[in-house]
Amino acid sequence: MRTRFILSLICFLLLPSGFAKDLKAYQIYTSKGKAVDYENIVKACKEKRFIFFGEYHNNSIAHWLQFELLRDLHAEKRQHLMLGAEMFEADNQYIIDEYLKDQISASNFQDEVRLWPNYNTDYKPLIEYAKANSLPFIATNIPRRYANMVYKQGLKSLDNLTDLAKSYIAPLDKFKFDSTVACYKELIVSMADHGGKELAIAQAIKDATMAYFILKNIEDNQTFYHINGAYHSDNFQGILHYLKPEIEIDELLTISTVEQKNINKLDGSNKGIADFIICVSENVTKTH
Repeated sequence: MRTRFILSLICFLLLPSGFAKDLKAYQIYTSKGKAVDYENIVKACKEKRFIFFGEYHNNSIAHWLQFELLRDLHAEKRQHLMLGAEMFEADNQYIIDEYLKDQISASNFQDEVRLWPNYNTDYKPLIEYAKANSLPFIATNIPRRYANMVYKQGLKSLDNLTDLAKSYIAPLDKFKFDSTVACYKELIVSMADHGGKELAIAQAIKDATMAYFILKNIEDNQTFYHINGAYHSDNFQGILHYLKPEIEIDELLTISTVEQKNINKLDGSNKGIADFIICVSENVTKTH
């Protein structure tokens, strides 16, 4: 019996090396396409006040890394850290605050906040970490009903809202839409037959509102860590278009997520979209 076991072990060890694949799920790159480690992101974040993590909403690697970065940022900045996310709308802020202060139950929270379908897998860990560590969590996005009004009825439709409703939106008297910004221009052209301009303005009011609530809530000694779809921060546009006039550019760091068939080299089209690009294999499991 012992001889048979030894012979079997020798045969296994002599199998060709190609028997097992060396699979890699992702690779992180700099803006210029240089491969780096996760620790490079952590190090670069240390002196930044505004950190944007652009995700693909169903990308499991992005969600894992944004949570890991939250833990590392907290270890570095402690109570000088605050979070915010596109996935939560400004009129739900008081409900989020009540939950973070343990004034309401998790079931009440989930019943009353307009949560995304992938909340439990992808965003609940962020909320729960903020709750456990007494970190502020800011709902930065415009209520979706108002963005929908802009898309269907035009920007002027917001003028008829109450003052309370307008308090959940970036100040309308200061909002300016620039159709030459590439991310909006692309929408106008690609969706020309489906209200492209109105859709672009609706996206812009979202971006302006997120920038507004970030600036409204951050304090001098704090770092704001914001989670959003990559569209809203790629190429330093979207939210950043409305944020940059109000801050020093060297206070800002962006992270984006892309998916490629081959992750061993960053595609040229993905270079320059952020300070760091997380290049994920197209075969990685989706969260929803």
